[in-house]
Amino acid sequence: MGWWRRSEMAAAVWTALLLSMSGLVGVRSDAADHRYMEGDQVPLYANKVGPFHNPSETYRYFDLPFCTPDHVKEKSEALGEVLNGDRLVSAPFKLDFMKDKESEVVCKKRLTKDEVAQFRSAVMKDYYFQMYYDDLPIWGFIGKVDREGKDPSKYNYFLYKHVHFDVFYNGDRVIEINVRTDPDALVDVTEDKETNVEFLYTVKWKETDTPFEKRMDKYSQSSSLPHHLEIHWFSIINSCVTVLLLTGFLATILMRVLKNDFVKYAHDEESVEDAEETGWKYIHGDVFRYPKYKSLFAAALGSGTQLFTLAIFIFVLALVGVFYPYNRGALFTALVVIYALTSGIAGYTATSFYCQLEGTNWIRNLLFTGCLFCGPLFLTFCFLNTVAIVYTATAALPFGTIMVIVLIWTLVTSPLLVLGGIAGKNSKSEFQAPCRTTKYPREIPQLPWYRSTIPQMAMAGFLPFSAIYIELYYIFASVWGHRIYTIYSILFIVFIILLIVTAFITVALTYFQLAAEDHEWWWRSFLCGGSTGLFIYAYCLYYYHARSDMSGFMQTSFFFGYMACICYGFFLMLGSIGFRAALLFVRHIYRSIKCE
Repeated sequence: MGWWRRSEMAAAVWTALLLSMSGLVGVRSDAADHRYMEGDQVPLYANKVGPFHNPSETYRYFDLPFCTPDHVKEKSEALGEVLNGDRLVSAPFKLDFMKDKESEVVCKKRLTKDEVAQFRSAVMKDYYFQMYYDDLPIWGFIGKVDREGKDPSKYNYFLYKHVHFDVFYNGDRVIEINVRTDPDALVDVTEDKETNVEFLYTVKWKETDTPFEKRMDKYSQSSSLPHHLEIHWFSIINSCVTVLLLTGFLATILMRVLKNDFVKYAHDEESVEDAEETGWKYIHGDVFRYPKYKSLFAAALGSGTQLFTLAIFIFVLALVGVFYPYNRGALFTALVVIYALTSGIAGYTATSFYCQLEGTNWIRNLLFTGCLFCGPLFLTFCFLNTVAIVYTATAALPFGTIMVIVLIWTLVTSPLLVLGGIAGKNSKSEFQAPCRTTKYPREIPQLPWYRSTIPQMAMAGFLPFSAIYIELYYIFASVWGHRIYTIYSILFIVFIILLIVTAFITVALTYFQLAAEDHEWWWRSFLCGGSTGLFIYAYCLYYYHARSDMSGFMQTSFFFGYMACICYGFFLMLGSIGFRAALLFVRHIYRSIKCE
């Protein structure tokens, strides 16, 4: 039996290593099994403090002059937790299992003028604190503002000095914890003067029937309340109506028009007389002429395909329950790891398509592909990380974490990109064009202004955006606020609707473009498909000014900087979807007629 035990131990060690590396298990306590005896020390970690309305602007808990323990123990964190700005350290409170405490003294401290000013500034900005007790998140405000007078110069600022913890247990497990502050135990920090303060805390243990497996349910129930679900379902019904109207429009108008076109062109071929050359059939010699800047076009298609694959994998993980509430570090870990592992898809798609377009410099195309999304993201990160360092915020990544990301990019992303590129180059697939391309391009007739690229992009982006804008608010309130979002199934349905509407509207606009004898549809279909990303960024401006209370240079730069990268990613992903749909449509209609 020795070999069996050794293999069990080895399996356990490898499992622990994988869990600690993956970060998909979220913030984990030292007591991994979450079982305690009476009097056992339950891990309590202080995470961060920051202005309530600026979720990106967070600082270490002990950046404020709270009572500091003799030995501050920093918890080792996974990659996703560091990217999320989590910096867990041992808290000054001791909440031993099933041990009640009444007005226990944390420390007695004399606050200097600078420390009083620091606390006043924090209270003025609505600072909150966040902690983790046995992996359960707790949070509360550090003080309050007395706004009795209308003149801000007459406001009074108070610091809470007594914290109450209500802990619920079931058997040998912690089920729930709530924190509240004593509204009568206050320290006046309005004036710059030295103050004596005694920080206290009270712990009350209560029994509950809630099973351990359901202890995280209360955090996800807020987004599943009936009135919230009604809004989400209204969003889906609104989107479905949009899709049905659009598909109905396409099915009736396009099919009828195409049928008439096919009859007309068949009649023209049988007719002896020379018919006047008009419509999409007569540009068959130009419609499959390769686009300008084909290396950049193939790179954009490859990057968009990779981001689409990334989105699908993220949805799969979300639907199987990996991203439960307050496990947000898991999302960042998943994004980094899956993006690295899917880079081969970008390399293969871009290089194979570039070679189909008879491109020769595939290495340059591969460099384009590798830098097209990562380049702007890296530049944005460098700027925003510098801002976070200046602010000494927890959003500033440590040097070690940056090196880990660089190593992932160097040892995983780049080799897979190159391997995908080599496979794409050797695929030897030819571009399937139903019609031969003429030697000289046909002149495009003069078209009205509304048929130019910018108005067409505006028309193409509006419908897909209208299908998702209601759901966007909840996503923004979750990512850039404190609302919890857990209804991933509804989000996935909205995502599918977004893809369908994007594909259909791009096909419709491509048909009208070809009917006007404009054969330069390649870039137009990509730009029209991706234009929803520009609408989402425009929504960012509206959300920032009308729906949020964010302020300050750091939060503003983080919001608009990272949202620019996200919207750019949407542009590439939806652009590739739009082009693929348009390519299928164009191939289909030109295969249905006899090309001379």
